[in-house]
Amino acid sequence: MSHTARLDYHALDPKSTKALSQLSYAATSGLDRQLREIVNLRISQLNGCAFCIDMHWADLVKQGVEPRRINAVAGWREAPQFFGDRERALLAWAESVNAVPHRSPSDEEFAAMQRHFSDEQIASITFAVGAIRAWNMLNASFRTPMPEVPYSAG
Repeated sequence: MSHTARLDYHALDPKSTKALSQLSYAATSGLDRQLREIVNLRISQLNGCAFCIDMHWADLVKQGVEPRRINAVAGWREAPQFFGDRERALLAWAESVNAVPHRSPSDEEFAAMQRHFSDEQIASITFAVGAIRAWNMLNASFRTPMPEVPYSAG
């Protein structure tokens, strides 16, 4: 498989790129920045998007998140010392939403989310998972190369 970039979707469809950027921002505006980036990192790991993994890892580093905690995101179920009940509910929900249609979020996962987040936050988080999933799909499909220095969204 070639790793050559296929096309620059940002330049070719700037209106859609801007709309997805606005969705990403709107969907995560009510969520703690660290939690948002942990979700973005985890979903990007699951979807195999190296560009997004690099970007969200770098953002967590800039926030001062301990490197062991960042590394543990991929195995969060086996790392309870790094992730409390709230974060574990969030990660389980995000993974389940990302797995649709192969798997749907369970009633237990939804109940865990309701213990830690408002319904409005749950809706926003679910939109955020959809947004990062769309970015992952675009970057992986068009083989967006990882830059020499991690990309910083803004």
